[in-house]
Amino acid sequence: MSSPLSIAVLGELRVASGLLTHPLPASRKTRALLAYLALTGRPHRRERLCELFWDLPDDPRGSLRWSLSKIRGVINGQDGARLLADRERISLEVGDDTIDFWTARRLVDASLDQLPLARLHEMADALAQPLLDGLDLPNCDGYQRWLAGEREEALRLRLAVLQRITLHKDTSDQEAVRWVRDWHASDPLSPEAAGILARTLKKIGRPEEGDAVAARFRRARLEAGLNPGPDLLAEPAASSEAVKVGNMLRQQTIRFCESSDGVRLAYASVGTGPAVVKAANWLNHLELDWQSPIWSKTFQALSDHRTFIRYDERGNGLSDWDVADIGFEAFVSDLETVVDAIGLESFPLIGMSQGCAVSIAYAVRHPERVTALVLIGGYAAGWRIGASSEERERREAVMTLTRLGWGTNNAAYRHIFSQTFMPDGNPEELAWFDEFQRQTTSPENAVRFQHAFGDIDVRNMLGDVRAPALVLHAQHDQRITLEQGRELAIGIPGARFVPLESRSHIVLGHEPAWSVLMREVDAFLTEHEAR
Repeated sequence: MSSPLSIAVLGELRVASGLLTHPLPASRKTRALLAYLALTGRPHRRERLCELFWDLPDDPRGSLRWSLSKIRGVINGQDGARLLADRERISLEVGDDTIDFWTARRLVDASLDQLPLARLHEMADALAQPLLDGLDLPNCDGYQRWLAGEREEALRLRLAVLQRITLHKDTSDQEAVRWVRDWHASDPLSPEAAGILARTLKKIGRPEEGDAVAARFRRARLEAGLNPGPDLLAEPAASSEAVKVGNMLRQQTIRFCESSDGVRLAYASVGTGPAVVKAANWLNHLELDWQSPIWSKTFQALSDHRTFIRYDERGNGLSDWDVADIGFEAFVSDLETVVDAIGLESFPLIGMSQGCAVSIAYAVRHPERVTALVLIGGYAAGWRIGASSEERERREAVMTLTRLGWGTNNAAYRHIFSQTFMPDGNPEELAWFDEFQRQTTSPENAVRFQHAFGDIDVRNMLGDVRAPALVLHAQHDQRITLEQGRELAIGIPGARFVPLESRSHIVLGHEPAWSVLMREVDAFLTEHEAR
């Protein structure tokens, strides 16, 4: 029986069995293909792999077969084939502990606070190495986009480790300077990293350096088109709100499951008590949501005396971004996958925005599981259905702007969404949400989501909903009209409709309507807790 396989992708690609390091193929594309199959951890269509790695004049199918023959010689053990290939699909089967990057992600997302300081130092050093160093393929755009996304994830993991080391009780102020300097260099626009560095330098008797850090930070923010941020040298106030958000982040448990088409989905639970599930909607991030002016206060309230469960939609947040299918049926299937992974038998289900349509479809398909349905700011038919030619042109123009400008420093492109999501938001909230959008999904996926939302149509399902339903909608919603929300309540038998005095698509925590919203939701959920 062969030794367990280990694959290192932090730094240069390395493959080993026990103490034996395997020689890798000389072809860079073949090594890149091996890394792609290992890191994605799911089957891929042969046509998709050909598109990613070879141009048509190169005989892509022949090139793929040649590369697979070289990979088999590297990774297939004596105990059977690890590389599985048929006429349609190819996959590389490796265990959960096989890949160093997977191990780092699991530790960061699940148990970072429990790790000793020495182990955190090791992780920081490992994550400092470029992911798949030397395996860039500049002429393979699809592969390069995937690699850029994985490197962004590696950076996220490293920043989390550096933050934990900096704030660790056993890290001295002198040691903290080294680690927070690294953190600040990796994330120069982060107020937290720059503030801790400036204040720590001041604390250890180097105030001039602290002043210089603060000045450079303000200048960098302004050059990036952002507000200059807070006074870094002032000690941040430990408000009860900030303390609560920090507690939620520490208590939240993040796990991963896999959909039927091989997409890795991130889901989280926080709080104690009866379970309530929130269907995913566009622009969620299991970690960043807790600082969001849109979601934070609402999520805190929902987890106050319940176990609040949510997940990141495929294509955004901590779930896989590089996915073949972004469409309504996939959205519903992902909700089914998460519920099955958790093992819930019955529960109330909350939908927000397009998550309402997903929730309706799930409730109709699984009436025995959904004890209650809460729908906030939702609609039954997407923008493409019944739209005028002018409306179609406007939507297409927005998608063009998204494709061109989403990932740039010019926030004007993302203002299209932030101004309609929260028209009464203050400049700080709007700036935060602009940056949040950029971090949460790619320009390509932002366009694909908009396409998918246009085709949503659950109008014929409304009459089949059997769960008690509560429908809430802002009267002056700038994205989804009140009439669309009312149509949900009219179509669902016995649904209760509550209009809210607000212009926000998702009501903000500082609006008077928010208290009405949460009072109604809490009373409804209490009445219809899981049986």
